[in-house]
Amino acid sequence: MPIKSQNKSSIDNPSGWLIIFSLIFAGELIFSLPFHVIRYFRPTFHDVFNLTYAQLGDVIAIYGVTAMLSYFPGGIIADRFSTRKIMAISLVATALGGIWMATIPDQTGLTLLFAYWGITNVLLFWSAMLRATRNWGGKFAQGRAFGFLDGGRGLLSAGVASLAVLLLAQLLPSEVESASLLERKTALKSIIWFYSLLTFSAAFVVWFLIPEKRVENNEFNPFKGIKEVLLKRTTWLQGIIIISAYCGYRGIDFYGLYATDILGMDEVKAAWLVSNGTYLRPVAAVSAGFLADRFSIRKVILITFSLLVICYITMLLLSAETGLMSFLIVNLVFSFLVVYALRGIYFALSEETKVKNHLTGTTIGIVSFIGFTPDIFFNSLMGRILDASPGIKGYQNFFLMMIIFTVIGFVASFLLIRNYSNKEM
Repeated sequence: MPIKSQNKSSIDNPSGWLIIFSLIFAGELIFSLPFHVIRYFRPTFHDVFNLTYAQLGDVIAIYGVTAMLSYFPGGIIADRFSTRKIMAISLVATALGGIWMATIPDQTGLTLLFAYWGITNVLLFWSAMLRATRNWGGKFAQGRAFGFLDGGRGLLSAGVASLAVLLLAQLLPSEVESASLLERKTALKSIIWFYSLLTFSAAFVVWFLIPEKRVENNEFNPFKGIKEVLLKRTTWLQGIIIISAYCGYRGIDFYGLYATDILGMDEVKAAWLVSNGTYLRPVAAVSAGFLADRFSIRKVILITFSLLVICYITMLLLSAETGLMSFLIVNLVFSFLVVYALRGIYFALSEETKVKNHLTGTTIGIVSFIGFTPDIFFNSLMGRILDASPGIKGYQNFFLMMIIFTVIGFVASFLLIRNYSNKEM
């Protein structure tokens, strides 16, 4: 028999907060090795691994391919097996990859490593985490549940990144530009080991804090619900919304380069800008969660896409040469807020679009397969755009593409609202 939908939220249950803490801790650290090291230390990463923007984009694209292939079977696994066990296995496997990364492999080795991480991050982890979060939020607190998850992940990400930036600053000379390649390599290796140990520790947190629950739907075949999920218009609209919002999130990975290439910051200052910006993630995600529960998840998403378009248009039209550097930095920081607000609530649509509880993992797997396709093309595309037009022209083209992606998300959100109003879900 399928597991019945949980109507009550665990928000008012003290023991339930240990579960959400575990999901937050593990849910951010599992992505720290493939993404945090690049996001916060991208200029240093390019120097140490000797990769162009396009080459690194191609490496990350391989992660996107293996991750996409893992989303759907991962959703089925999440509906049938113990969350605690499969998440712990995934975290240990991911941490082991950090050992290989610390050897500073060549482009081929790095490509194989990211292909491996695409599997370890997604197959046994992603859908299981989101299914557990939906169950934790119950029927009436989905916005807050996913807002707490992503907001907590953001706070953890920012805190850990700040420690990692301090480590970088300690290992590089005070005059950062004078650092030798060996000094940069030593510093980056230390940061990789730091994230690897934290990821490994997250496996113990999950194992000891997430309760073991007996799977009650052994006879249920999730393949029977695939057709139902695929034929829902809302499945595809939610997937498109996530594509657009995720492009905004992946775009943050290039802010460090923008800060060094256009705003004239050194590597440490650029890393501080991006890591400090991440502290806005809990504020944005939790606030968006409360607003979504108070009004409508779909409407809040529509408004955030509108604000994000304005941010990108501003970055497209203005440059530091116009004497508006402070304004550009403020606008950049505001875009952090908007992107994190979007990211905090887009999976909360599962409850609002009436996804059956026993098909949560399967639906998340399909929606994720659609929504996270930017992992395949985004970094390669943007890397080539920046390589083709060095300087301000390249970043203008970058923000033009960001506007296009965001407008697509706005349209999908509008159609989802209209679809809901017409009761066609």
